[in-house]
Amino acid sequence: MRIGTGYDVHRLTEGRKLILGGVEIPWEKGLLGHSDADVILHAIMDALLGAAALGDIGQHFPDTDPAWEGASSLDLLKRVGAILEENNYIVENIDSTIIAQRPKLASYLPAMRENVARALNLELSQVSIKATTEEGLGFTGSGEGIAAQAVCLLLPLMDLVADDIVNGTPSGCAGCSGCPRS
Repeated sequence: MRIGTGYDVHRLTEGRKLILGGVEIPWEKGLLGHSDADVILHAIMDALLGAAALGDIGQHFPDTDPAWEGASSLDLLKRVGAILEENNYIVENIDSTIIAQRPKLASYLPAMRENVARALNLELSQVSIKATTEEGLGFTGSGEGIAAQAVCLLLPLMDLVADDIVNGTPSGCAGCSGCPRS
């Protein structure tokens, strides 16, 4: 198994939509960035790519490339999922946190989880997205920006194949897209 972490931060600014977890959130400000600046998806993508030792989102989707200007981070996440699949990795789970003083995000979290699960062909139970404040402290607490962090666990397909050879297919395994157990 391989563990990855990701972190991202973007400045809040007027004249932009606030997109978090692929959900447009009605708010007076949005996040500044080359793409849609979806900090939670950026942190998740960096965690996934890092766990597989495949670089980071800046390497795969550079902000100097006009092709990614205004890009949907959900589309980028799907591309990261394809990169993982091409490199024979299966996502076991993702745990992530959005750090923002405002707006309140609790009611949007279920849709964000669904978006991530759908983009990566995961079960909803494999994706956790939480939100917290910093009690008015720091740049997120003062409303200057929003940050996010994520951790994930990847399973290399070769580890699963080796486990199957030694122990047989684990009970309860439903198999995954591209998995030799399917």
